[in-house]
Amino acid sequence: MTVVSNLRELAPLRLVCDLFDIKRSSYYARRQSRRVIDKGRVVLRAAVSEKHRISRGSAGSRSIVAMLATDGIQIGRFKVSRLMKEAQLVSKQPGAHKYKVALDERLEIPNTLSREFTVAAPNAAWCGDITYIWAGGRWVYLAVIIDLYARRVVGWSISKNPDASLVINALENAYQQRGKPKGLMFHSDQGSQYTSLRFRQRLWRYRIKQSMSRRGNCWDNAPMERVFRSLKTEWVPIKGYVGLDQARLDISSYLMGYYNYQRPHSFNQGLAPAIAEKNFIQCPKLVDHYRGTEVPAVRPSGSLWLFKITPGDFVTWGWPARMGHY
Repeated sequence: MTVVSNLRELAPLRLVCDLFDIKRSSYYARRQSRRVIDKGRVVLRAAVSEKHRISRGSAGSRSIVAMLATDGIQIGRFKVSRLMKEAQLVSKQPGAHKYKVALDERLEIPNTLSREFTVAAPNAAWCGDITYIWAGGRWVYLAVIIDLYARRVVGWSISKNPDASLVINALENAYQQRGKPKGLMFHSDQGSQYTSLRFRQRLWRYRIKQSMSRRGNCWDNAPMERVFRSLKTEWVPIKGYVGLDQARLDISSYLMGYYNYQRPHSFNQGLAPAIAEKNFIQCPKLVDHYRGTEVPAVRPSGSLWLFKITPGDFVTWGWPARMGHY
């Protein structure tokens, strides 16, 4: 195209096209297409690239569609896929993993939660777990707590030692930030940190009911496993961190920033956990009138929600489709 354009200044276009065996109509069509720039598509491609960058390359087309929707940009998944291809963007997500199944429970701390991962309100049930992160040439340990209502991270702690202080600090962080909730259940695996006397005493002090997974059964604490999977595949550098301070700062940015406020979550129908929790509605007067009943309601967008009046003087809104999501 450039060669033909340069030569046509020295000779008639017909001769130049004949020389390269090109039809003049093809030349004009190509020149016209190069002149027209779809500004809207360029803007959308830039927006897609920005969301992909924010997620550190982890977001795929579905996640980007949800993230753009929160910014008021309505776009289809297949168009996002094409824009990602144009920008040479690829989502980094691992494949499936097979887990073993075990059945042993602790008799003194039963599996009270029993995989009931869908709860009626915030601060009804929390889940906690520990994982390890490479930082400063050694393993450091991260304890995280999430609220099952919207999968929001409510507390976390990181330390060089995987002891009881690690999980106590995470619990204390969550308990204070959430306004010292009452009637709470805390679920975890059977790790020694969670069965330690110090940790259990802290639960007793705050009147938090303890629940534990069956031994070796990660599905009993699936929401926590999902958080750690997302953290390690989407955010943590492949070679780890330079030191503990860098790890603490970067992981905080993910858990309390990107994960809670920007990352779409399938359990919340594409809403980030903090946004989904914010949509929790309190309406005491209506509760007094309809206590204990369920009423179908329609959101402003027209989609159906389940409107449930519960004994705790609050009104909950939720999707029946949420059942089964982790």
